[in-house]
Amino acid sequence: MKTVNIAEKLSLFSEYWSPKIVGELNGQQVKLAKLKGEFVWHKHDHEDELFFVIKGKLQMFFRDRIEIIGENEFLIVPKGVEHKPVAEEEVQVMLFEPATTLNTGDKLNDLTKEILDKI
Repeated sequence: MKTVNIAEKLSLFSEYWSPKIVGELNGQQVKLAKLKGEFVWHKHDHEDELFFVIKGKLQMFFRDRIEIIGENEFLIVPKGVEHKPVAEEEVQVMLFEPATTLNTGDKLNDLTKEILDKI
């Protein structure tokens, strides 16, 4: 058991859309990521995702609306719901999701990260 300093972990990387594992519990992973620009439309057929915004403002596009997630707010995207994260400026997020969750869900492309770094 060790305390995790989120700011320290975020300082260890700069790439966007490349989540880093910072903890694991009960089959879930705690991940940190930096986001900027538009991601891809995708869904996760078997996993819910929790996006907790640490810094910045994240827009989560759904087919019928856009949710804005500000600092110290989170949004849970239920399994099977198509979504697209968009960050006009850099956003720092913490993600809680099952270890089996692929960042691009049902879409495999150049943003897909099949093996994540642990920091």
